Amino acid sequence: MEFIVNNLPEALMIIGVIALIIEVAVLGLSTFILLFLGISLFSTGLMMNVGLLEASMTTALWSNTLITSACAILLWKPLKRMQDNVDNKEVKSDFAELDFIIKADVNDLGLTTHAYSGIDWKLKSHQPLCAGTHVKVIKKEVGVMWVEAI
Repeated sequence: MEFIVNNLPEALMIIGVIALIIEVAVLGLSTFILLFLGISLFSTGLMMNVGLLEASMTTALWSNTLITSACAILLWKPLKRMQDNVDNKEVKSDFAELDFIIKADVNDLGLTTHAYSGIDWKLKSHQPLCAGTHVKVIKKEVGVMWVEAI
């Protein structure tokens, strides 16, 4: 503890960077608490290092309280809006362009399977398809290929 008190600005900056790394790398900005705290700890340590603030525990406590609160008030809405902005566009991949001939009748119940890449996929179609029809994959879900006739 004495080492931290003697090197308070550096300790605050290191703890702040660790909090930021955890928030971004581990939590993926899912909570903003560590982001605000990391910004606060780093900026307090930096201001103490430069000499704008006195390097004491009391100053560190009050500075972090104020800066964390200010960050939360100023950044909460923009970050929340950024987090809620989700792109619902379907991802196109080579997998979606797969075509083959079905060996059994296919309908929307998914009773027919097709082995591809070591997995038995359920086949579904909006229109009933007869065995021997040449089909292509139009949509994929977990364990399911949606197909249509070519």
